[in-house]
Amino acid sequence: MAGILAWFWNERFWLPHNVTWADLKNTDEATFPQAEDLYLACPLAFCIFMIRLVFERFIARPCAMGLKIQANGPQKAQPNAILEKVFTAITKHPDEKRLEGLSKQLDWDVRTIQRWFRQRRNQEKPSTLARFCESMWRFTFYLYIFTYGVHFLKKTPWLWNTKECWYNYPYQPLTVDIHYYYILELSFYLSLLFSQFTDIRRKDFLIMFLHHVATISLITFSYVNNMARVGTLVMCLHDAADVLIEAAKMANYAKCQILCNLLFAMFAILFISSRLGVYPSFFFFTTFSATVCSSDTSLRIVLLSNSYYGYSSFDLSKKAKQKSTRKKHIIMLF
Repeated sequence: MAGILAWFWNERFWLPHNVTWADLKNTDEATFPQAEDLYLACPLAFCIFMIRLVFERFIARPCAMGLKIQANGPQKAQPNAILEKVFTAITKHPDEKRLEGLSKQLDWDVRTIQRWFRQRRNQEKPSTLARFCESMWRFTFYLYIFTYGVHFLKKTPWLWNTKECWYNYPYQPLTVDIHYYYILELSFYLSLLFSQFTDIRRKDFLIMFLHHVATISLITFSYVNNMARVGTLVMCLHDAADVLIEAAKMANYAKCQILCNLLFAMFAILFISSRLGVYPSFFFFTTFSATVCSSDTSLRIVLLSNSYYGYSSFDLSKKAKQKSTRKKHIIMLF
């Protein structure tokens, strides 16, 4: 075990040249990010998940009812043990040959069996009320964390001069604001990861699972090797667009189409300008023009995050284009 830990925490991977973990130990004069700081995120993630349940039950749900969003889900399929076994163990989309076999076995016509499978598939989809409550929770959290990020970042020198992200790196002291910001962001994405296994299973389960894992990894890596200044800017930049898309979703579920279209247009402008404009230019400017940054490993980590979000943006844009005939499908992609 000691050998595995030594390999994982290899200083040549995590830190710039000629820097050791001993150099980043806390002293009376300065506090630096420590890996053990992140342990707090696990119990806090559970607390956030419990807060979400209370929020959706006592705040989001009454708001949805006030907007006339019905709690009724799709029509349930007639109970049938044979069809249920086929649905759960074999296929949710039976071909023509299987449909004909089931028709003979049950003495049902093929159209009735097709309707049963369609209704059964719809049962697994979350109701509009459930979607609204989830979006309202995410909107509330994103709005809070984005507001907090802007509030403390506007007082920092690296917001106005991104070269400050690399000044005296990695010997940059950890502030209370940065510590709180990182722990809260990490806890939230951990709670999203946990909740995937308790929420209704969706088609994009694997995609979102990988997205959450990648986000958690990037937050963890940037904290441990003290790239926290860069990390705070990236997190705040990405939270900005998330606020608008969750608001657009809520408007869509409430059938406020004009407001939905307006919010979605604002989201599209902000998404393109921030994630495809500001973020790449920020990355190249700070890393290639700042002479204070000399860590190859740090460059790779930042480049990895840039490539990841670039790929995600391209993938979402491609999906939105394919489904542009229906506005609500575009909204649901985000």
